[in-house]
Amino acid sequence: ITKQGSTVRQLKKDGAGADVIEEAVRALQALKISATELSEKLQGDEPEFNRKSFDDLIIRKMFVVPSFEIHGGVKGLFDLGPPACGLKAAMIDLWRKHFVLAENMLEMECTCLTPEVVLKTSGHVDRFTDLMVRDPQTGECFRADKLLEDAIDDLLEKNPTMDSATKDEHLKVQRQADAFSPEELDKLLLQYECKAPSGEPYSPSFPFNLMFRTSIGPEGTAIGFLRPETAQGLFVNFRRLLDLNAQKMPFAAAQIGLGFRNEIAPRSGLLRVREFCMGEIEHFVDPNDKSHPNFPSVADKELVLFGRDDQ
Repeated sequence: ITKQGSTVRQLKKDGAGADVIEEAVRALQALKISATELSEKLQGDEPEFNRKSFDDLIIRKMFVVPSFEIHGGVKGLFDLGPPACGLKAAMIDLWRKHFVLAENMLEMECTCLTPEVVLKTSGHVDRFTDLMVRDPQTGECFRADKLLEDAIDDLLEKNPTMDSATKDEHLKVQRQADAFSPEELDKLLLQYECKAPSGEPYSPSFPFNLMFRTSIGPEGTAIGFLRPETAQGLFVNFRRLLDLNAQKMPFAAAQIGLGFRNEIAPRSGLLRVREFCMGEIEHFVDPNDKSHPNFPSVADKELVLFGRDDQ
C-alpha cells in the first residue's frame, strides 16, 4: 500500500495522464480493501487475550512482582525479577546502540533529585498536575478524567445500537477528557452519572501535583522533587554540552534512567506506575540553520501509521 501510494503521488507530480493516474488509484484502493479484509480475517482467527492469565504468568515466572509483597504491597510499585532484568539490560543496550552510538549523541546521567527552582522554571511545579476527585465516604482518591473515559466506554458498550452521530459526540468528549477545566469535568461526571464506590457523587475535582516532594539537607528549607522526567538534566547542561561539541549544532543529548510520578490511581499493571525507566533524547538546532547532515537519508521515507483499532 505504501509503495503504491508513493507511485500515485509521483504520477501526479510528474503530470501523468488522467487514465494512468486513475488506474494507479484503482490499484491502491484494491490493495486497501484487501488489507482490510485480511485484517478482519486475522482478528477473527485470533483467540481472545486473557489479561488475568498473562498477569499471573509474569508474576509466577518472576518477570515482574509487586514490590514489598509480604507487607501488603504498594500500588504502582514493582520489582523486576531475573528474567526481566536481563530483558531490560538487553533493551537498554539496543537503545544505546541504535540512537546514542549510531548518531554520535552526547549521553549524560543526571541526578534523580531535582531542586525546586529547576522545576519551577520549567512549569512542572505549577502545571504538572492531574485532576483528582474523592469518595466523600472513604476518602479514596480517583483520577477524574479516567472516570469520565470509563463512564463513556460503559455507556457505549451498553448501547450498541446508538446512532453514529450521538456516538461521535460521546467519543469527542472522551478524547478531550484530560483537557477540561475542573468545573467542566464536574458537570460531565454528573451528566454521565459517575458515582463513587460508596454510591455517592464524587467530591469536586481539584488539581493534584504528580511529583514526589522532599527536602534536601537536614535543615529542611531546600525543597526538592524526584524528577518526573529525564529532560531537565539535559536542558540545564546545554551550555556545557555545546562547549563540549565545539560550539557546533545540531547535536543531540540523550539520557536513560528512572523517572517518578505520584500517580493518583495506578492501574493496568505496568502501564501506569509510580517509578519507571525512561529514555529521552533532546535535539538542539540552530534556529537560523536547521539543516542536518543525515537528513537526506530520511528525506523520502514514508511513515506507516496505524489507526486506533490496529494499535
